[in-house]
Amino acid sequence: MIEIDGSYGEGGGQILRMAVALSALTSRAVRITNIRAGRPKPGLKRQHMTAIEAVREICDGRVEGLKEGSM
Repeated sequence: MIEIDGSYGEGGGQILRMAVALSALTSRAVRITNIRAGRPKPGLKRQHMTAIEAVREICDGRVEGLKEGSM
């Protein structure tokens, strides 16, 4: 499993999107913590959840802990 700290760099949603894409392309699990930690309202927003669900459907993958505001 690839562990990613979502607060790295600008701490926004881009690292989340890249990690999900990496997981889809390599078929390797990723665990992302501190999602959007650098933002005034940290954690997952609805649009991030929708994107993750779409990739999960396309890849027939598995997602755990997907809820709004989770970090």
